[in-house]
Amino acid sequence: MDEKIWVGIDVGRHAHHAAAVDEAGTVLWSRRLPNDQPAIEALMDRVADMKFVVWAIDMTAPESALLRGVLAARRQQIRYVPGRVVHSMTGAFAGEGKTDARDAVVIAQTARLRGDLATVSAPDDVAIELDLLTGHRNDLVAERTRGINRLRGLLTRIFPALERCFDYSTLTGLTFLTRFATPSAIAAVSDDEIYDHLRSHGVRRPTIPKMIDKARAAAAAQTVTLPGEATTALLVQHAATSLVMLTRQIADLDKQITEVFRRHRHARILESVPGIGTRSGAELVAITGGDLTSFGSPARLAAYAGLAPVPHDSGNRRGALRRPQRYHRGLRKVFYMAALNSSQRDGPSREFYQRKRREKRSHVHALIAL
Repeated sequence: MDEKIWVGIDVGRHAHHAAAVDEAGTVLWSRRLPNDQPAIEALMDRVADMKFVVWAIDMTAPESALLRGVLAARRQQIRYVPGRVVHSMTGAFAGEGKTDARDAVVIAQTARLRGDLATVSAPDDVAIELDLLTGHRNDLVAERTRGINRLRGLLTRIFPALERCFDYSTLTGLTFLTRFATPSAIAAVSDDEIYDHLRSHGVRRPTIPKMIDKARAAAAAQTVTLPGEATTALLVQHAATSLVMLTRQIADLDKQITEVFRRHRHARILESVPGIGTRSGAELVAITGGDLTSFGSPARLAAYAGLAPVPHDSGNRRGALRRPQRYHRGLRKVFYMAALNSSQRDGPSREFYQRKRREKRSHVHALIAL
């Protein structure tokens, strides 16, 4: 057969819904299929005799991994129709109902009508590893941030002076709290005991005397014992111990990310870019699937990262620009942090940043321009 069809798939965790349309937009068929390899292959066999088949999906999340893998193994064209596009395109077709079958038809029709949709390419193994590792690291960092906030809240209830003494985002401050969390606990031990405790957990020698002096001063400033102090102190010590382990786990994960990232074919090039290190380079590879050429041009990459302003003309207003509302937040963060880091070091990036500042641009606008 010489027919051309577009197959839209509404991706789900346990099952997908697929619908096919022809060149005239007529729905040829619509069916639900389980999220397993035999069902996906049976769907592909159904259109195997078609001359031109374009597959379109609305999700590149893990739920679609098997679907994308089976399609890629047979070298099929896969287009990505973002959920926001599906939502906006739904109004162009009759009916107000919201079902998986309807969404699948909208996805297929959108792929038929729009030729500018991004192609879903299969990421390489290193990019997949980095995606998993960087995602896990982000989860751990978010968990640690929540833990530090809870720790500070507990410590403020019973010993606010000590809460102000140290930076509990570092192992140094957390190590102190694993044993000493109340004025009485600090007063009951000698300087040598505090020193030995900190040294046994790897705190640097020059740092310890200053820590002891701050802790002594905080303990001397509070003589009252607050209600629930013993229980709260125990919770603080448990929280600090957990945060120490979590911080070390993140450090070990950073080493693993560095090792995996440097196996990628673009690692050396990315690290040569001012402001991009192993962690930001790993996130860039994970977000882009390891293939920057899939964007087609630097302008499309900038637009995807939200760094290209969009026109906002109306009536007599001409030449107005505004910040885009739809872009990849993670990729924008990578470029923004790279610009921030490079602007603080001597070189062309800092010179460009300072020139923009002399042009009366704000700090944020200068970084975006960089």
